[in-house]
Amino acid sequence: MLELHTGTTESVTDITPQCATFVAETGGDGLLNVFVPHSTAGVAVMELGSRSDEDLLASLRDLLPPDDRWRHKHGTLGHGRSHVMPALIAPYATIPVVSGKLALGTWQSIAIVDLNVDNPDRQVRLSFLTSPSDGAGW
Repeated sequence: MLELHTGTTESVTDITPQCATFVAETGGDGLLNVFVPHSTAGVAVMELGSRSDEDLLASLRDLLPPDDRWRHKHGTLGHGRSHVMPALIAPYATIPVVSGKLALGTWQSIAIVDLNVDNPDRQVRLSFLTSPSDGAGW
């Protein structure tokens, strides 16, 4: 289990290096499942480092404004939107692994998306499903 400190602002946190370390220990082929057990965070596979993460947060602010429209009202203003966000950015992702390496595209990374400014600490569960050893695949 990964422990993350996402802070008290909206964030997109790159966890690709931790995921790569986790699957490297397997040395095999299979599927990595990334799951964030929180009702206000999601997992995204996307390009990071080119300001795409800023574009994602801006898009989510447009789509889910941090104002008083939300019926779920506790915590900071607009907290209810954090509970809607995982319906748009799921709390899980599955990534293929080949020979102990993430089979991501050239510009893809694995990130935790967190709009909840009231909870600065997150957990991420990583699990690995190996492919059958008979070479037949799934």
